[in-house]
Amino acid sequence: QVQLVESGGGLVQAGGSLRLSCTASGRTFGPMIMGWFRQAPGKLREFVAEVDWIGAKTYSTELVKGRFTISRDNAKNTVYLQMNSLKPEDTAVYYCSAEKEGNYYWGQGTQVTVSS
Repeated sequence: QVQLVESGGGLVQAGGSLRLSCTASGRTFGPMIMGWFRQAPGKLREFVAEVDWIGAKTYSTELVKGRFTISRDNAKNTVYLQMNSLKPEDTAVYYCSAEKEGNYYWGQGTQVTVSS
């Protein structure tokens, strides 16, 4: 089992920045892809970004490219999502995810609200 705990959400004005963190615990040894999803009210959960085990390859949705950056620190079992130039449409609950040995794990979510 892998447990994920997010932090760093909050309220920010449009154009501002936030950094989300997600720390993994439990069976974290070995390859584990980590990423972020988000879910806005009334919408389905959508992929935001992910990073491979080494941290060399990252992927993100076109909606956030050039604004959001995902990174990880394996020594701390932590993945980060740096969010810049935030827009009101980025408002959502952001969930950390981990995929390990074919199993998927989720954090409890952290609210990000961007005011116009």
